[in-house]
This record gives sequence, C-alpha cells and structure tokens, in this order.
Amino acid sequence: MEPKGTGAASRESEGKKRKRRTPEEIVRRLQARIVKAQEKGNNSKVKALQHLLTRSQSARILAVERVTTNDGRKTPGVDGQT
Repeated sequence: MEPKGTGAASRESEGKKRKRRTPEEIVRRLQARIVKAQEKGNNSKVKALQHLLTRSQSARILAVERVTTNDGRKTPGVDGQT
C-alpha cells in the first residue's frame, strides 16, 4: 500500500498544474530546435528532429487545419472534379 500523498492525483492537486502546450507551441519549439542544430552544424541532430517533426501528432493537426480552413479547398484539382 502506498503512503498517503504520493499518488499522481495528489501531486496534481498539491503542486503546480502544468499548462498543456498547444500544437502550435510544440511545432514552433521543434522548428526552433532544428534551426539551432543546423546553425551548429549538427546534421545528425537536424535529421532526427526533422523525423520527429514530420511524424508528430501536432504537425499533423496543424497540417489538416491549414488545408481544411484554406479558402481554395473547394477549387477543383487537376482532374477538374475534386
């Protein structure tokens, strides 16, 4: 049995509540880390961070949002239909 006050629920109520980061903040931070690594010439770190960014849920959320709120979303494509 755990001593009182050591569970996750008690830590939430006692301590500081963590602010949940928005997808914009997460993507912006990753992009900033990529720039810093590039400036330092750390190419392996750049590649790893790009891999993280392209596969992150936050980047996908922003990409879908950008496409669906785009004014040209109803413009027909190359097939003239969709």
